[in-house]
Amino acid sequence: MSNTLKFIDMVAREAQSIAHEKASFIGTTDLQYDDAYAKSGAKIGNALRVRKPNQYLRRTGSRVMDVQDQNEAVQTITMATQDGVDMRFNSAELTLDTDSPSDVAAFSKRYIEPAVSVLVSGIESDYIAASTKATYNVAGTAGTAIVDLSAVGNARARLNQGLAPKDGNRFIQADSTTMASIVNGLKGLFQDSSQIKSQYREGMMGRTAGLDWYENDRMRTQSNTSDVSVTTASDAAVTDGGTNITLASVATATTAGMIFTVAGVYACHPETKASLGYLQPYVVTTGGTTTNAVSPATVLTGARQNVCSAAGAQLAATAYNGTSVAVTFSGAASTDYIQPLVYHKEAFQFVTADLPLMDDAHKCARRMKDGLSLRVWMASDIRNDELLMRIDILYGMAALRPEWACRLIGSASA
Repeated sequence: MSNTLKFIDMVAREAQSIAHEKASFIGTTDLQYDDAYAKSGAKIGNALRVRKPNQYLRRTGSRVMDVQDQNEAVQTITMATQDGVDMRFNSAELTLDTDSPSDVAAFSKRYIEPAVSVLVSGIESDYIAASTKATYNVAGTAGTAIVDLSAVGNARARLNQGLAPKDGNRFIQADSTTMASIVNGLKGLFQDSSQIKSQYREGMMGRTAGLDWYENDRMRTQSNTSDVSVTTASDAAVTDGGTNITLASVATATTAGMIFTVAGVYACHPETKASLGYLQPYVVTTGGTTTNAVSPATVLTGARQNVCSAAGAQLAATAYNGTSVAVTFSGAASTDYIQPLVYHKEAFQFVTADLPLMDDAHKCARRMKDGLSLRVWMASDIRNDELLMRIDILYGMAALRPEWACRLIGSASA
C-alpha cells in the first residue's frame, strides 16, 4: 500500500471511529445501509431505500398453519442528503508516521476529531428535529419542570401501548437542563454506564427505568404560534385512513411539529381496539389556518383502527364536525419548549449509502461500519503546496414507527 493510500485509509478509519462515538442519537436508532450504490453501474441520485420492520398476523387456535413469508417492505426516502467537511494541509502538517499510534492519535485529535465532530453534530441536529416533528405522542405537563420519573414513566407507557418491544433497546435523549433536574434527585437509581455498555458513546449517563439515558443539547425546541384556542370545522376533510383535519377560528397558521388533541377522539389499543383512556394526539405535518395535514392518519375502522370513543366504540367522521368540538394544543401560545425524546431503537431509521470511489482511487477511500458509510477523498494543489481533503456522507432519514416514540414537555424555554 502506498504512503498516500495509507494516509487516506488512516483518515477514513479515524473519521469513522469518531463519528461512531459522537453520534449519540444516530447510534441509538435503526442504522441501515443501502448497498444499491455499492454495485457497479449504480448512480447517486436523490433517493435512498429504507427497510420497514417486519410485521406479522396472529393465528388463533389450533387450525392449519398460516405461514407468513419474511417480506421486508422497502420505502424510498426521496430526498437523500450529501453532507461533508473540507480541510487543507500544508507539507509540514503532513509529516506524520501512519504506522505510529502516537502520531496518528495526535493528528486525529488536532484535525480529524474537530472536523468530524462538526459534521456529525449538524447531521444529528437535523435528524433529531425530523424525528421530533414526526413524533405525536407527548408526556408531561407544559409549564411544569420535569423533576422526577413521572413524565418519563408516562412516556414509557405510551411506548408500551404502541407495542414497542421491551428488549433493552429503549432510550431517552434529553438536554442538559432537563437531565440535571431529573438526575439530581435520582442519582442512586442509575447504573454505572461502564457496566452496561461495552463501547463508549458520547453523552451516555446510565440506565434506569428501562431506558439508556443520554445527555444531548441538540434536542429540538418546539415553538407554538400565537393562537392555540381552536375548534374543528367541517368533517369533510376527515376520511377513514386520511391525514387531513380542518380547524376553525385559527388566527395564526399552525406550523409543523405542533401537537393537538380533538375532544371525544380517544386513542385505542392497536390489537384489542379498547380505549387507552387518553385523547389521540396528532402532530401537524403541514400547517395552515384551515386544513392541516397531520400524523397519524385517522383510521376509523379495520385492523389499523387507531381512534375510538371514551367507551371504546368506533367513531364516524362526524366526531370531527362542527365548531363545538374543542381542539387542545400541547403548550401555551407563543411559547417555546425544548422536547426530550423517549423512543425505541426502531422508531426512527437512519440510512447511508456508499459514495463512489473516483477515478483517482488511490486518493479516495470508503469506510462502512454498523450501517454508517463515510468517504474520504483528497487531491493535491501543486501551486500552493497543499493537500485538499473532503469527508462526505450520503444519508437519509425516516420515522417508520413513530408510535414507538414519545416527546417530553416541561418548563417553557428561557
